[in-house]
Amino acid sequence: MSSLLVRHHTEPLLEFGYGQSIDDPKHGLFMFGPLEERRPSSMRIGVVGTPAGIELYKEWVRGITGFIPAARPDALHQLGYPGFEAVFRTTWPVQPIAELPISTGDISKSLRISDRHVGIFEAVSLFEGAIRNKLRLDDVGVDVWFVVIPEEVYILGRPQSRIPFLERKLIERRIDARIAKRLRSQPSLFAEDMEEAKIYAYDLDFHNQLKARLLDTKAVVQIVRETSLEKPNLNSKTSRRLQDPATLAWNLTTTSYFKAGGRPWKLHAVRDGVCYIGIVFKKEAQDPTGNSACCGAQMFLNSGDGLVFKGAIGKWQPERREFHLNKADAADLMKAVLDEYEAENGKPPQEVFLHARTRFSNEEWDGFLSALPEGVNLVGVRISRSSEVKLFRGGRTPVLRGTSLRVDNRLAYLWSSGFVAALNTYAGREVPNPLSVEITRGEADIDQVCKDVLGLTKINFNACIYGDGLPVTLRFADSVGEILTAGPVEKLPPLPFRHYI
Repeated sequence: MSSLLVRHHTEPLLEFGYGQSIDDPKHGLFMFGPLEERRPSSMRIGVVGTPAGIELYKEWVRGITGFIPAARPDALHQLGYPGFEAVFRTTWPVQPIAELPISTGDISKSLRISDRHVGIFEAVSLFEGAIRNKLRLDDVGVDVWFVVIPEEVYILGRPQSRIPFLERKLIERRIDARIAKRLRSQPSLFAEDMEEAKIYAYDLDFHNQLKARLLDTKAVVQIVRETSLEKPNLNSKTSRRLQDPATLAWNLTTTSYFKAGGRPWKLHAVRDGVCYIGIVFKKEAQDPTGNSACCGAQMFLNSGDGLVFKGAIGKWQPERREFHLNKADAADLMKAVLDEYEAENGKPPQEVFLHARTRFSNEEWDGFLSALPEGVNLVGVRISRSSEVKLFRGGRTPVLRGTSLRVDNRLAYLWSSGFVAALNTYAGREVPNPLSVEITRGEADIDQVCKDVLGLTKINFNACIYGDGLPVTLRFADSVGEILTAGPVEKLPPLPFRHYI
């Protein structure tokens, strides 16, 4: 029986240095600094880019060492940037420990090769090869590689990009994309044909392909456009519309600190022994039929730490119009996740929450259950954006962030975006839509599940924001899946989440 109930969940608190807690990450970092554990003594950065890009990086680092005023000091949601050392209690030297210059001309020539697969592969090779050679020849100890790309890489290095006809560089090849696709199902007897066809197995996206090709080196990469590091020119009609310098500094330094191994913050007063897993399927580029998809799993602890697992290939189920794992593969994936959890914590979790955008099949669920130790509670939760329900409150401001509408014991709508009273703002232009949160398998308290989802919207270390619209288990699911399927990457051990964002 349905019994609608509206309630408001208190904004989850975050924990910072000295065990202090507050709800706003910017204020928390400013007043208390990041968590003490794993704090790097200094940012060990390597920079790869054109000579102009490397200089832009250095100039930007000089800027973040001091105070950067907020664009609107009167706005509570905008805070001036105090300087990197003042925020993170560690230093960021202007001079990187490794500089790898890439010729602007070589980048332009590669990107303009008429065959887009070859062009993007060659452009990626310039950056990948520089990092790989440096790692092979010199133990530089780089925590994060800043790959500073010129604007033409962003413009011409994407799947839908087109090279102007007069700028195309024609090349002669025996293999093209059409032949390479046929060779996946009908291999050639000639080894050179199969070798040449490998290029066409990579994604036509510079960002995803570079990260995928560097996974085996365990290099952590931060890709940033030169135009993001340039000082804004208010008089220019062609310059990009960017975040203001203070907001950019907050966001980029937070993700860089996290990628360097630091922990900016974690959820405060969370339940012990809980593991959250985000499940995603991405179509496998190596399958010419399009009926297979790679399963990716992201495991997150209540601390915000995460690992990414590449699971088995899920098959298309026409009757459900979804991809699903078979029982054995689902069991293997769950076992791999639990093994890593136990290695990290010394004991198995008490509860495991599987977050996905679809419902789990019976075979899939049986596989997950078969790998669980006795006494572990497994819960399947379907989370999706919904426009089915609108909620209004009196006055001129929209519904509060954290509001939920419980439909029954297994379904609720959660407004993870909405008006934030503490900041006196709503970061949107339309009436906020909720997340549909549905317990599809297992047993759990729907209110507790909503609280967990709301908490997971606050550990997106890719930006320094009050709260995200999606929990971290699903926020980067598509991006992680795209990198896992961006090329013929060999079987890798689980890697920390920072390798993928």
